[in-house]
Amino acid sequence: MSKYLDDVKRYDSNPNEKAVETIVKYLGIALRSRDASLVSCSDDKELDRVRKGFCTKKLGLDAAAADEAVKKVCEQMKGDRNKQRVTFYYLLAKATNTMDKLA
Repeated sequence: MSKYLDDVKRYDSNPNEKAVETIVKYLGIALRSRDASLVSCSDDKELDRVRKGFCTKKLGLDAAAADEAVKKVCEQMKGDRNKQRVTFYYLLAKATNTMDKLA
């Protein structure tokens, strides 16, 4: 849990720890695989899964809002070669003001 929280702190100096914990639980076993624990902003299929899965089902966003949020977070994290999925999802919730759905 602490490694995910430390990564989130690179983008949010005072992160919502409950939200990070909720995301880690949501992702569960997927975090065990290195490939599944990362998000690739250059892979359209990957981003589509993020939009349809996390953005729509967990955050309740419509397609346009999900697309805009994903673009924003990809831009925000563009300096990271390996974009941690927990951090990516946290930033999606923060960017869309839906953190209350996680904490």
